[in-house]
Amino acid sequence: MIALSLAEIAAVVGGQTHDIPDPSVQVTGPVVRDSREAVPGSLFVAFVGERVDGHDFAAQVVAAGSVAVLASRPVGVPAIVVEDVQSALGALARHVVRRLGTTLVALTGSAGKTSTKDLIAQVLRRKAPTVFTPGSLNNEIGLPLTALSATEETRFLVLEMGARGIGHIRYLAELTPPRIGLVLNVGTAHIGEFGGREQIAQAKGELVEALPPAEDGGAAILNADDPLVRAMASRTQAKVILFGESAEADVRAENVRLTDSGQPLFRLHTPSGASDVTMRLYGEHHVSNALAAAAVAHELGMSAEEIATALSEAGSLSRWRMEVTERPDGVTIVNDAYNANPESMRAALRALAAMGQGRRTWAVLGKMAELGDEALAEHDAVGRLAVRLNVSKLVAVGGVEASWLQLGAYNEGSWGEESVHVSDAQAAVDLLRSELRRGDVVLVKASRSVGLESVAQALVESGAEGEVAAR
Repeated sequence: MIALSLAEIAAVVGGQTHDIPDPSVQVTGPVVRDSREAVPGSLFVAFVGERVDGHDFAAQVVAAGSVAVLASRPVGVPAIVVEDVQSALGALARHVVRRLGTTLVALTGSAGKTSTKDLIAQVLRRKAPTVFTPGSLNNEIGLPLTALSATEETRFLVLEMGARGIGHIRYLAELTPPRIGLVLNVGTAHIGEFGGREQIAQAKGELVEALPPAEDGGAAILNADDPLVRAMASRTQAKVILFGESAEADVRAENVRLTDSGQPLFRLHTPSGASDVTMRLYGEHHVSNALAAAAVAHELGMSAEEIATALSEAGSLSRWRMEVTERPDGVTIVNDAYNANPESMRAALRALAAMGQGRRTWAVLGKMAELGDEALAEHDAVGRLAVRLNVSKLVAVGGVEASWLQLGAYNEGSWGEESVHVSDAQAAVDLLRSELRRGDVVLVKASRSVGLESVAQALVESGAEGEVAAR
């Protein structure tokens, strides 16, 4: 964070100083919420969680070098005490962002946010110092913490914004006002919480409503291939830039195809020129993510050649998102277990089919959460798609939702041992360890709460032990 005195921070957040001998002392290190990340010069933010109270670690973080604690009560060490720690953190982030004057890029969407954010960051940091959301810390706590990690050298700040209801993105955009806003898509993720795709579109569109007008540099980057996103053009005074495979898109892809290993190739067209892209990521769905990143980069002055080179060299920065491991014994493990919704599940299955040309393919799938009344139909549809894509074997892991996955596969014509329902992750590991053979490709995917990353990790470790090679 930029250097601020404790007195200045207290004024910004409307807090009172406690046990601070010298309020002119500056915070010169990061703002952290995990006591293990406390370092000399840092500011520790004490949140009260369901199982852990950050206030209990106040003495520990100060001993580790933290200048003070942002707290909701006195803690016996230097502290700035406020009524609401979360609101104070947001106020501090807003103050720092305004003072820095960095170009802020915000993005949202039902699927692909984290992968696209990672692509944008890798492209922009070729041009200038860039700070971006780590992983998917895209809520009212993670977003201000990311913003506060920016420094005077930061030119671009790329922030992912998530939403669980109407008003959430509006609030995040007030904390960190963006100049460029990107909306990827409107799908069915969290549809059980929102109530319908129209409500999801209403929430996601709050981002473009928060942008400055075109004459002040505001730019809304919208997916031309998604009607609900494209319609958001009427909700903003910012300049509208369309991306997609549509002929009407300002930034578009032509001649899209996949390598034998399932990596996308395409011709990137921007208003300033065209260039070829060969991606390192897996799956055709990354083409749309790449076009979104290209539209942001073009708006910020990068040429088509610069963008194409950066996209061709970009990799995955976040764990468990189409994370591909080639085992020494010839088995390929695709760990996409960080999260799942119907759109991302379909994209992952198509990527598996592309990667598995001439090889046996396994789809180890679990529950997609927060689908409400659509849950049965959506799980059934995913099971059916696995059969249509000729996935060799579906392994449905877990409870009732997993049974719906298997039911969809059965109803689509999967018989015998082509699909199987197992009770938990360990059962899936045991099955795969006994049946995998050289050359197989295994996709592992489910909502985060299912924890199927343990299956992928166990299978990677099995490869290191040479189990399949020994058989």
